[in-house]
Formats: sequence, C-alpha cells, structure tokens
Amino acid sequence: MIRICPSVLSADFSKLGDECRDVITGGADWIHYDVMDGVFVPNISVGLPVLKSISKTVKAFYDVHLMITDPIRYVDDFADAGASHISFHLEAQSDAVATIEAIHKKGILAGIALKPGTPAEDIFPYLDVLDLVLVMTVEPGFGGQKFMADMCPKIRKIRERADSIGRSDLLIQVDGGIDSDTAPVVSGAGADVLVAGSAVFNKKDRAGAIAAIRAAAEDALCRQDK
Repeated sequence: MIRICPSVLSADFSKLGDECRDVITGGADWIHYDVMDGVFVPNISVGLPVLKSISKTVKAFYDVHLMITDPIRYVDDFADAGASHISFHLEAQSDAVATIEAIHKKGILAGIALKPGTPAEDIFPYLDVLDLVLVMTVEPGFGGQKFMADMCPKIRKIRERADSIGRSDLLIQVDGGIDSDTAPVVSGAGADVLVAGSAVFNKKDRAGAIAAIRAAAEDALCRQDK
C-alpha cells in the first residue's frame, strides 16, 4: 500500500492547522513534520510547541523527521507532543539502538533516515528492529530540491535485504523531489511511503495532487507485478 505524506515544510505557516486539515481531507495518509536544528543541517524549522498545537487541532498520523544532532534527548518530548512516528538520522550523534529503544518505549513507530552519501549497507544491522527506513532523495535541510534518481539503487538494496531477513513489512520512505513523475520511479524500486512537499502544498487542487502521486506510484507497482 502506498502512503502519501505531505511535508509541512512547504505549507503556509500562518495557517498551519488549516493546511494540515486540508491535505488530510484531501486524502493524505500521514503528515510529515521536519525538525531542523541549524547544526545537523543548515536550516532551522519548527519544533515542539508547533507540533503540540497542530496535533491537538488536527487528528492525523504525525510522521516526525528529526534532523538534529542528538535526537535521543528529544524523543520523549516529541512523542508527548503528538508524534505517531519518529525518524532520526543514522549520521546523528545519538546511539542508534538506544534511540530506537527510546522511541518504541513511548509506544510509537521508529525509523532511521539516511543522507544521500550514506550507503544502504550501513542500515542493515538495524533492519530487524526498525519500523521504517527513510531514504533521502535530496540533501536534507531545504525543500524544493531536485530529485536524485541515483538513490533508487539504495532503495532497492534495502528492500531486497529486508525481504531476505523476513522483514517484508518494513516501510521504506523517500523524501525529496517527489511528485507524480518521480513517484513511480521510487515505488518501482521498493518505496511505499512518499513524502511530497511543494508537489502537494503548492497546488490549488491538493486532493488532485495527492491522488495523482498515489496513482502514478501504484501504476508502477501494477506494471511490476505483471
């Protein structure tokens, strides 16, 4: 099943609650919430108070992506603020196993994100305890970047490895440059959770944009199964 996750990084922050409600009503499966500290990545975004506010106002699955140096310090706070899932970067300072355990202790899903330069093999030791792997298809830090097609072999390697160890249930998420043109490329490689920012929030017909991305991804899967 393909999940579409609009990223609030591309939303109008002056009316963020309405923006989130609009895309959920329009068929989005999750809300993707990027947290940047200006250190791990060269940008600063939103944090705990904003998530707490919108999660109270808009009922949704909040997919929190921590692009911060020491994510384990903030797991409890983001879970308590309304996160349904937390991804952190393998390249961050926190111990990966301890951070996964901290997330699961809060009763929510745990994921690890990989920057473009990090090889697929680096995530293999954690696949048996993860719920999701996030493959960045742009350099993390800013929205609206061009999709990096050379990340597709990484997606494929992770999917193949997960299947080989009995983890066909592992979700593979992609984030960066996803639209109706790139969605079939990544779904064909094995991704099933697609983060789309400007391709959804910059459209007048957001429901139509979400439907187009989903249809393109699912069509690629159908062609692959034949």
